[in-house]
Amino acid sequence: MNMQAFIDGIEKIGLQTWNSLIQPWTLYQAIILVVAYCVALVVSRKFEPPLETWIRSLHLNAGFLRVLAALLRRVEWIAFVILVGLAYLIISSSTWPSRAFFLNLAFNLSLAWLVVNVISRVIKSRQLSRFVAIVAWAIVALNLTGYLTPATELLDSVAFTLGQVRVSLLVLIKAVALLVGLTWLATNTGNYAETRIRDLTDLTPSLQVLIGKFVKIFLVVLAIVIALNSVGVDLTALTIFSGAVGVGLGFGLQKVVSNFISGVIILMDKSIKPGDTISLGDTFGWIRELRSRFVSVVTRDGREFLIPNEDFITEKVINWSFTDKLVRLDVPFGVAYDSDPHDVTRLCIEATESVERVSN
Repeated sequence: MNMQAFIDGIEKIGLQTWNSLIQPWTLYQAIILVVAYCVALVVSRKFEPPLETWIRSLHLNAGFLRVLAALLRRVEWIAFVILVGLAYLIISSSTWPSRAFFLNLAFNLSLAWLVVNVISRVIKSRQLSRFVAIVAWAIVALNLTGYLTPATELLDSVAFTLGQVRVSLLVLIKAVALLVGLTWLATNTGNYAETRIRDLTDLTPSLQVLIGKFVKIFLVVLAIVIALNSVGVDLTALTIFSGAVGVGLGFGLQKVVSNFISGVIILMDKSIKPGDTISLGDTFGWIRELRSRFVSVVTRDGREFLIPNEDFITEKVINWSFTDKLVRLDVPFGVAYDSDPHDVTRLCIEATESVERVSN
C-alpha cells in the first residue's frame, strides 16, 4: 500500500464521516453526549471525595489499593459510560440502530479509556503509566474506528534495508513496545524474586543477595532476547555489534565493570555482608545493603556512604563482625589521679551494663 492510496482512503472515509455528521440524528446524539458528560461531572463531584476517603481507610494490598483508587478517581467516566450505554440501548431499541452509531462509538471508546487507564495504574511511574495508557487506547480506538489496518500498512511501508534485514517503522515500534513492556515485567519479577529470596533464612545474607542479583540480570537479558526475537531480528546479526560493545566496555566502562565484578567476588567470598560493622579508611559504620556497583555503609551519625565495590577488594578493610557479631568499641575517658581504681572499674562496669546492647 503506497502513500497516495492511503491518503485517498482517508479522504473517502472523511467524506463519509462528514455526510453522517450533517444528519439530524447526529446532532441529537451530540446533545445526548454533552448532557451525559455534564451529569457525570455532577455525580463525580458529589460522590468522589467520600469514596476516596473511604478507600484511604482500608488496609489492603498496596497494588490493589492503587488500582481501586485510580478507579474511584474516575467516577465521571464510570457515570458517563453508564449513561451513554443506557442512551444507546434506548435509542437502538426504539429506532434504527444506525441512528445511535455515535453513541455506540462513544460508549466503546470511553469504556476502553476507562479500562486501560485503570489497569495501567499497576505501573508505579506516573509518566510511564500515562504513556502506556495513551498508546493502548490509541490502538483500541484505531481498531474500533477501522483505521488500524490502514495505519499498520502505512507504518510498514516506511522501511529501510539493513544488510539482509528489512526494518520498517512498524517493526521498530513493536520492538520498542515489547522491549519496554518485557523489561518492566522482568524488573518487577526480579524485585519480587529478590524479596522472596531474602525470606529464605537457610541462605546467608551474601548468598541471598548474589542469587537475587543473578535472577534479576537473567530475567532482564531474557526479556531483551525475547523482544528482539519476536520482531524477527536475527540475533546472529548482532555479533559485530556485541563485539563493538565489548571493546567499548573495555575502554570506556572499566570502572563500572570492575565494580560489578568486585561485587560478585564480595558476594561469593562472603568477606562482608549486610549487618556487618566495618572500617574502611576514615569510614566506620554498618553495612546496610550490597548493590551491584556499590556498598551502602551507614555511620553512627546517620550518614550513608555509597562506597564502590572495588575499594573493598583493593584496600584494607576491617570487618569487626566477620566471625563474631560482638563488636568491641574503645571509649576513652579520664578520671582524677587520686581516684580509687577499684571504684573506677566498678562504675565503668555498671555504666556498660545499663546499656541493653552491651555485653560484658
